[in-house]
Amino acid sequence: MRVFHGSDTYIDIIHLEKCKPNKDFGRGFYVTKLAEQAQDMANRVSRRSDQKPAITEFEFDENAFEDEDINALRFDVYNERWLDFIILNRNKSTLKNIHEYDIVEGPVADDAVAIRIDAFLDGLVTKPDFLEELKFKHQVTHQICFCTIRSLQFIKRINAKPDGIFYSIDDKIVKQMILDYHLSEMPATDMYFSSKTYKKLISEQDVLALQSWQDIYKMLKKELKM
Repeated sequence: MRVFHGSDTYIDIIHLEKCKPNKDFGRGFYVTKLAEQAQDMANRVSRRSDQKPAITEFEFDENAFEDEDINALRFDVYNERWLDFIILNRNKSTLKNIHEYDIVEGPVADDAVAIRIDAFLDGLVTKPDFLEELKFKHQVTHQICFCTIRSLQFIKRINAKPDGIFYSIDDKIVKQMILDYHLSEMPATDMYFSSKTYKKLISEQDVLALQSWQDIYKMLKKELKM
């Protein structure tokens, strides 16, 4: 599935630690299959930052929803279960995610819905009345939130810069970890993407891009004492 991220900057590498908390589905990296919705978001963000709108395209592997190692939650429509989940995540009493899902998919709480959520929380509208209102919401919205490092293995930027070199390095290192240490794919992936070596790789691209993936793998082994 082709998905889109609307912002004021193009995304080369996804940094979950930079994602804001208390969004609809919690802290995570958000995309949508609706190009128009992504464009609207890019326009809104760029107006606030005085930058140009930017749409980054990704390919999402929907097999993630069938993967037994991925904990996914999907909402097909606005309903009470969706509403309760949105309210939990938008609770600003904590900056941490209140759930343990890797990927969450469902409708967006856009401005109009968010206003009614506030009215519900203030006791100005009952839950049954609010849910009845949602039945008549005609605008189609969609979002997917990637909440964990593990989930990012199912989304790849189209025409990644610089020339996909870091995705290639990542794949080779993870595959070597699997072979050398008899790990399954997900533990190896989590271990690599949470390492200091990986953070160094993405923060010092110009320097490390000149090294072979074998040299970077040696750095990782030294760090993890493997």
